[in-house]
Amino acid sequence: MKMQKTMAQNPLSEDVGASISWIETSDTVSRHFFFQPDGQFSVKVLDDSRPVVHKMAESFVNKFFPSGFPYSVNEGYLRYTQFRALQHFSSAALSVLSTQSLLYAAGLRPTPAQATAVSWILKDGMQHMGKLICSNLGALMDAEPKRWRILADVLYDLGTGLEIVSPLCPQLFLETAGLGNFAKGMAVVAARATRLPIYSSFAKEGNLSDLFAKGEAISTVFNVLGLGAGIQLVSTVCSSMQGKMIVGSLLSVIHVYSVSEEMRAAPVNTLNPQRTAMIIEDFIKTGKVSSPVDLRYKEDLLFPGRLIKDAGNVKVGGDLHKAIKPSRLKELKQMFPNEKFLLSCGDGKRWTDMVLEHNATGEDALRGWLVAAYSYAYASNTEKNGSESEWDHLQEAYQKMKVVMITLLPQIQAKGWHTDRFLDGKGMRFGF
Repeated sequence: MKMQKTMAQNPLSEDVGASISWIETSDTVSRHFFFQPDGQFSVKVLDDSRPVVHKMAESFVNKFFPSGFPYSVNEGYLRYTQFRALQHFSSAALSVLSTQSLLYAAGLRPTPAQATAVSWILKDGMQHMGKLICSNLGALMDAEPKRWRILADVLYDLGTGLEIVSPLCPQLFLETAGLGNFAKGMAVVAARATRLPIYSSFAKEGNLSDLFAKGEAISTVFNVLGLGAGIQLVSTVCSSMQGKMIVGSLLSVIHVYSVSEEMRAAPVNTLNPQRTAMIIEDFIKTGKVSSPVDLRYKEDLLFPGRLIKDAGNVKVGGDLHKAIKPSRLKELKQMFPNEKFLLSCGDGKRWTDMVLEHNATGEDALRGWLVAAYSYAYASNTEKNGSESEWDHLQEAYQKMKVVMITLLPQIQAKGWHTDRFLDGKGMRFGF
């Protein structure tokens, strides 16, 4: 490597700008790197004797992956991209089958090319109502973006399936097509709303726009390939209704499986009830803090509300008057002074209710979860060794939490978790 530094000649300036350039040379390629004084960075290939295949591979990576890949993204991005491509391919092929079926049900006999063109017209009907209804669920999508992304594709395939079978009941064409587009409208909103938190989980260097742009490039390419495959299918094996149903079911399975694997690969780093409970559970068991990458394959994407015993069996976001008896409210506020959470357990409950104040953050939720976990552990030991009241357990657990959180919180933040907010999705917060 050769480095050359050139000072800008400006006698009137006290703060002299500097440009830095260097040349990197290997056996097959030589590149010139250049930093301008204003911070702009450029690269020029001086000599390249690599095989054509290697040049094409590098060109493909530069076109469809973020700059600096793989070092500019978090772990799992390649697997996410692979299944995203398969998802868009199968979805596009499936759309051609459904559109042709709709036109047959309406009494038309379109060619495969006509089916592809008319799809842009038919999809705009009942979709708008589905979009409006689904737009009210934004808070839930923030809390569980992976789950809603999968549900979006399930809804999309359900709507597409209704369109495919519409020729079987042509007298109900409008109802079938309308219901199918309604489901697809909800799917579109859910898919778009969850796109940002998923991409954000990979943006290691704040390169969110680059990730989004390259992701759209991959989606476009495989959508086009999928449309081509769909046209070929409806001209051959899917020319009959039986063929459409068989191939459509297979494409739907591939589609949902692909998006499930996409979501499992995404290391989402915001705190929601499930991820918070899993962090506390692992810490109680091992004394170590798990990172978003560690937990991504452990998340329950379809049923995230399960209780985790070693994390205190915590339920969050319920009604205050149902979670905590009014007679105990004052005592709990005194037990947890200056805290933005309240806990209630005992009285035969199999879980611990936690309520949060309206401005509670992820740190407050972690504090409450840790108290619940320690209290549950103390209660389990009491059943074996003696008897103490719920209040004794909570007080002991609260004192231990205050000591542990001094070192635990920096570890959680160092692992990449965002503790400045807590997304429970229910919006049930309270002011005291």
